[in-house]
Amino acid sequence: MSSLVDRLWYGEGRPLWFLAPFAWLFQAVSNSRRKKAWEVKDDALLVPVVVVGNITAGGTGKSPLTAWLVTELRNAGWRPVVLSRGYGGKSSHYPQLVSGESDPKVVGDEPVMLVQATGVPVVVDPQRRRAAAWALEQDLGDILVCDDGLQHYQLPRDVELAVFDGARGIGNGGIIPVGPLRESVSRLSSVDFMVVNGGPFDAGEKLDSFHDIKHPEIHVMDLEPSSLENLKSGESRPLSDLSGRSVKAVAGIGNPDRFFDTLKGLGAKVQESPFPDHHRFEPADLKSEPGQWVVMTAKDAVKCQGFAPENAWVFSVRARVSEDFTRSVLERIRESAQTLNG
Repeated sequence: MSSLVDRLWYGEGRPLWFLAPFAWLFQAVSNSRRKKAWEVKDDALLVPVVVVGNITAGGTGKSPLTAWLVTELRNAGWRPVVLSRGYGGKSSHYPQLVSGESDPKVVGDEPVMLVQATGVPVVVDPQRRRAAAWALEQDLGDILVCDDGLQHYQLPRDVELAVFDGARGIGNGGIIPVGPLRESVSRLSSVDFMVVNGGPFDAGEKLDSFHDIKHPEIHVMDLEPSSLENLKSGESRPLSDLSGRSVKAVAGIGNPDRFFDTLKGLGAKVQESPFPDHHRFEPADLKSEPGQWVVMTAKDAVKCQGFAPENAWVFSVRARVSEDFTRSVLERIRESAQTLNG
């Protein structure tokens, strides 16, 4: 998403109101596809399927929440498999099993980041239903977690988590291209959990800035800094080393301001260098001033491994949620598994 579109969608009013006919067409096509998908969809899969997604365009924190979820599932005795569209990648064949050494140009940046962060199998395919069937044929796991795909209705699902950026919410509330909504806000009535990433909210409260959205399962998530590693050498440094440090912060993510603000909160002197989401980095993008560190997200780092300078550092974050949310999600998944098993 470009910074201009970001400002228009998440700023005051609806300056793109004149595109309303296209928004109506977008919603009509989406509703039609959803109806057709549900009419012809296959029977439920033999294992639980959990979808982590959103109803807004742009970064909300889906992938960190997915990483948290598969870690919790593995700790609880499950064998999770992540399904991903592989946005930004282009392969000659699908489905494709991702490894930590896979080329992001082929499988996408987020799948590589997820397999490096979690170690669980990640399968890429624009047709998530096909990826699911293949993963089960290969006996890769006993539960499927779809990173994004809330609108991919051909994939049966048992549990849905809708994630929001707490600072931006649903923006101006318009449907694409007038605003950032992929679907109407009414879609939230059918999801199992709403997760708000940051923002001045408490779990369970009514979110006035989200147009009075009410839901029985609203939970709060924070992204907390977890590590700082040199991209070339693998050297680890304490996060406190960023204090007072001059850094060029590069970010090709949905909401780069969150990344920049986090670095500033740790005391870094930040030169902001934002790029479009899923940007394909080149060596020139990482040039810096003498004495500067180049600091990037884990999502961007997987695309820069081959040409990163020695002063390139990877700043990783992890999702932090409440124990109540963890218990609720795992319990809902267990209930789904029991239903599938009869």
